[in-house]
Order: sequence, then C-alpha cells, then structure tokens
Amino acid sequence: MTIFGLHWLDFAIIVIYLLAMLAMGRWAQRRNKTRDDFYLAGRKLGKFTQFFLNFGASTNADQAVALTREIYRTGIGGMWIQYLVLFLTPFYWFSTAFLRRSRLTTLGDFYAERFQSKLLAAAFAVFTLVMAFIGGGVSYMVAGKTTQALTPKPEAEYSLAERESVAQFREFQDLRKQLGSGLTDEQAARYQELNDRNTKGELKSFISHTDPRLIYIIFAVVVSAYTVMGGFIAAAMTDIVQGFLIVVFSLMLIPLGLSRVGGFAGLHAKVPDFMFNLFGSVTTSEYAWYTILAMILANLVSIIASAPGMQTAGSAKTENSARFGMIMGMFFKRFLMIFWALAGLLAVALFGGRLHDPDLIWGLMTRELLFPSAIGLMMVGILAANMSTLSANAVSYSALFLHNIYQPILPRQSERHYMSVGKIVLALSLIGGVGTAMFIDNILYLFQYFISLPAIFGASIWLGFIWRRLTKPAVIAQVFVCLAIYAVVPNVFQSWTWARTNPAFLTETRPQAVIITTGALSEDVASGRADKVGQSIRKPHVIEPAAVFFEKVARRDPADPASPKIGIGRFNAEIWVMSWLGIDFRGWTKAQLSAARFGFDALFPFLLLFLISLVTKPVPKKVLDRFFGKIHTPVQPTPEADALAVEAAANEPERIARLKVRPKSSWEILKPTRMDVIGFGGSWLMVGVIILLLWVMVNIR
Repeated sequence: MTIFGLHWLDFAIIVIYLLAMLAMGRWAQRRNKTRDDFYLAGRKLGKFTQFFLNFGASTNADQAVALTREIYRTGIGGMWIQYLVLFLTPFYWFSTAFLRRSRLTTLGDFYAERFQSKLLAAAFAVFTLVMAFIGGGVSYMVAGKTTQALTPKPEAEYSLAERESVAQFREFQDLRKQLGSGLTDEQAARYQELNDRNTKGELKSFISHTDPRLIYIIFAVVVSAYTVMGGFIAAAMTDIVQGFLIVVFSLMLIPLGLSRVGGFAGLHAKVPDFMFNLFGSVTTSEYAWYTILAMILANLVSIIASAPGMQTAGSAKTENSARFGMIMGMFFKRFLMIFWALAGLLAVALFGGRLHDPDLIWGLMTRELLFPSAIGLMMVGILAANMSTLSANAVSYSALFLHNIYQPILPRQSERHYMSVGKIVLALSLIGGVGTAMFIDNILYLFQYFISLPAIFGASIWLGFIWRRLTKPAVIAQVFVCLAIYAVVPNVFQSWTWARTNPAFLTETRPQAVIITTGALSEDVASGRADKVGQSIRKPHVIEPAAVFFEKVARRDPADPASPKIGIGRFNAEIWVMSWLGIDFRGWTKAQLSAARFGFDALFPFLLLFLISLVTKPVPKKVLDRFFGKIHTPVQPTPEADALAVEAAANEPERIARLKVRPKSSWEILKPTRMDVIGFGGSWLMVGVIILLLWVMVNIR
C-alpha cells in the first residue's frame, strides 16, 4: 500500500517524527518564562547541548545536496562550494568569543551599541529578514526535490509534452558525450538547440507525481508550530534528536552505493581520474585552487554576519561552553561532509549524465538504493537536518525584528505584547521561505548568493570588533554601496529586458579544445581506446563557452539558429565593475571568473571602510571604552559577578589597553592566552586531520 507515492511504512515513520517534534515544542513551551528564555534559552546551555545546537543549526540537507550536485557536475573539486568552510572553522574560536562577550541579544544590537546607530541596526535586521526568506527557500526546495525524486511517474502515464521533454534530454546527453570526438554540422546545430533548451529548464530526465508546493507548506507549518511554542529551548532540545538523524541520513547511502558500483575499485573504473582531483584542474573544473581561495576569503568575511550566531553563542552558560560547542559541532559536520562527497562520486558512477536536474541526486539515490522503512528514515533525516537549522534561525530573525525594528518604533509595550509579536514574525519568517522556493529552482544559485551577500555587513562587524577607528559614516556608506553592487544591480538587471538583451552583457568566454591525460575507464576499454582500466590515455576535452556577466546565455528561441541571445540568471555586477578598468574577460575560464567575483566580494568592503573611516569622525571615546572593555572581559560564572566585571572594565580603559598586542594603537587585538593557542592551534590540527581523511577517501582503490 502506498500513500502519496510512498510505502505506508515510510509514510508512518515521517508522521511519527513530525508528531514527536510537536510534542517536544509543547514540552519546551512550559519552560519559557521570560523573553531571555524564549530567545536565548536563559543563557543556561552547557557544552553537550551547545555541541548539538551548533551541529544541528549549521547542518542542513541542502548543503549535502549542493555539495553532491557539484561533485556530480564537476568532480570532487566541486565539493569546495561547501567544504571551503573547513578552513574557516578555526576562526570561530574568536568570533564566538566576540559574540558571547558582547552580551547582546541580536547582531543588530551590535550596531546600535558599537556605532550608536539605530539606522544600521534596523538595516541589518531588514537585510537578514530578506536573507531568511532565501535560506528558508533552500531548505524547502531540498525536501520538495527529494520527494519528487522518490515519486516518479511511470512513463506510460506521461503526457505527449512530457514524453518529448524526456526524449530530448536523452538525445542531448548522447550528443554531449560525442563533443570530444567531434559533431557533424547537423549534430552541432541540434546540440546547440538542445543545450539552449536545457539551459532554460525545458528538458527533463523524468517526471514526478509530486507537487513540491504541498511539501513546502506542510514543512513550514510543522517547524513554525514547535518553534513558536518552545522558542530557542525547543530548537536546542530538538537539535539533539535531529543531530542523530542527520548522522543517519549522511551515512546510510554509502555502503549500498559502494556495493552497487563494485567497491572503491569499481568507483574508480566508472569515474574519470580528473574527477578525483581534490583542488580541481584549471582545464576540467570550475573550482581551481584560486577559485577556492577567493571563495574562502568571501566566506570568512561573511561568517560573523550570520544572525543565528548571536543566539547560539549567547545561549551558552559560559564562553568556553560556547567556544567548544561551536568548534566541536562544526568539526563533526566537516567530518560527515566527507561522506556527502563520497555520495557525489557514487552518483557519477551510478547515473553519469542521466539526470536533468543535479538537485535531484540525493532523492534519486535514495529511491535506487534503499528499501521501505529505510526510505522513511532517509526522509526523516533530511527533514531533521533542515528543521534543526530553520528553527534556530527563525528565533534569531524574530529577535532581530523585535529588538531592532519593532521595539524602537513602539517602545514601552508589555512583555506579553512583544512576545506575541515576536512569535508572529517567527512564523512569518518560516512561511516566507515557501515563496522563495516557488520562484527559484536552482539550489546552487541560492548558495552562491549566501557566500557573497553577508559580506555586506560581515566586513564592518569584523572590523568593529578589532579596530577602534572604524566610523559610523564609513559603515553606512560601505553597506549601501555594496548592497547596490552585490544585491540590487544583479536582481534588477536579471529581470530588466534591456540588460538581458544588451549585446555588451552577453559576452561569453572563448571555447577551448584541450587534450587531457587520464586513467582509462571501463567504457574506454569497451570501446577499444585502452587495454585495461586505469591505463594512462590521452582524451580530447572541450571547455564550452561560459557567460561572463550573466550566469548563463542562451538563444531566446532554441529551435531558431538566428534567434537573438538573452542573459539568464544572476547578473555579476562585480565583474561588470571590474570591466570598467578595461579588463577583457573573454579569454578567462569560468574558474577565473568565479575567483574574480568572490575576491571582489571579500576585499572591496574593507577598502571602502578603511578609506572612508580615515576622513570621517570616530565614535566618542567613552562609548568605545565601554564597548571594548566589555569585549575584552571574559564572561563570569554568575550574572552579578559578570555585571561588576564589565563595569570595572569600562571604568579602567588603561588597564584593558595593557592587554593588547599594541597598547597605544587603535587595533583592539589582545595578546593570545594559553587557551587561545590551544583552541586556535588545535583547530588547525583538526583541519589537517580532515583533509588527510578526505585524501585517503579519494585514493582508496
């Protein structure tokens, strides 16, 4: 018996899980007495809960899907779309301390206190709430697309249009395989037509019974219900259960997938050697080493601007609980990501190019490899991974709206009034993501937004914690200039017909035909190109043109070779700005274009902040002394002792200055303590261990 296309056992497991989450929300509701309880769990969470809170809040199924889809497209080097965070993990040792020692409720409060600016606090809150809709959309899309892959429609039930779409996709894949050996003029024209249709999303590898919109709505209602009831306590407690389920969903495909392809030896026989290159190849990957470095820099600037970071750090009983909970939760996630990467390679071996939408990979592997009840467990694991992030994030978004937008406009209302408004906003932030999921169909597209956009505020937060000379006018100017370049222009131009059809913006890189040396696959042996699997052979490889200013470029009417081209997807305003300097990007590769864009995103905000701060009036010294005195004062065991320590630090700025590396400078960088050396140095040691494990995984044969 099936229910909505799922075996009844799988459906029952999902229902039981959802009811259990609602019950935990109801239990947590009775523990919320104050606003601090609702938004920060009373600042009472220890290391164990902090570990699962950070692991659950930072681990999302869409990250696994984005990572595997990129490996499926480009090889193991594609994992850096997500795995670049590995090199950022040690820096959480300091950012977590900054956030816990700030003793604030939201990151918006940081702008209100550090720069005495309610405008910046409100701007950050509005920006984050918009980002909340994008983030929620990603989570819903993963749940919806996985369900679609699990509920395929039999080909006998296809409509005429659906049958034609699937047939054209298969024809497109066959022609793509022949690119290296050359196409006839007729085949090349047909390939170009089908490629344009595929770019526009018209080709499908299969058709699903499921309407993902229903999944989005059910998902949003359940998460809203238990989080509105229990607040951050519910988010933290459910993260413990969800943490175990995340481990299940991360691991269960691996043994069955390896068995299906013939173990690691079979994996290497079916997947080209260049797809095992960890740092990508300039000729065969979109993620060369310099692309990865630029993405790391952009993400490093962005990580501190994540609004939920204040909630997770602020809810800890002590700063050491916050620091160790964050570091260990993050490294456990990095460890599990090795298995996500292996799942991506298994997808290449299992499906090759047989899938029209790489976002569907996880669901298709689940359908192909698992059995009833195991499929239900996988679905629950995916829901758990998404819910754990959504619930914690929604609480922080609600706090931002309440503290930095609503309360400044309507002060002196009752606590009950503020709590009611906060719960309404919490629910709306979750439901708003449904709208994003309905309008945007590409998970990677949203992920690339997340790498860049938080840098708009991240640069000023980092500098605000360590550079006394940073000024309010500089931050205001930098935020609005970067907002225009990173968000406004890309979205306006991608919807503006003039921009999408402007020949100057339809520039593409030049196609390149190269010869690569790689190990022979089983298909090479079968076709007579090699004597045995693994034999070194030379094969032709075509690097197809890439759009320079838009994400993609395609003909308006794919069936008409004379049809004019149009830009599709995000407009890369960063590349456009750099082109004003006379740079000709036509000879660049896609990897180089990505590196230029992300490098600009990382460095340009700091350039503006430094230049403008040096010619504008700084924040009053008394305000800065109080702020930095608090940041340099460790959190004390009791609220009373903590308040006394903070007051003493504010009144003795000279004593605090002696703790700095350069006491008389405007740089507020403290001399490292023994704990800093252990925490930061030990984190880099863990980075090395993870990379070693990853290297071992891709080299097992």
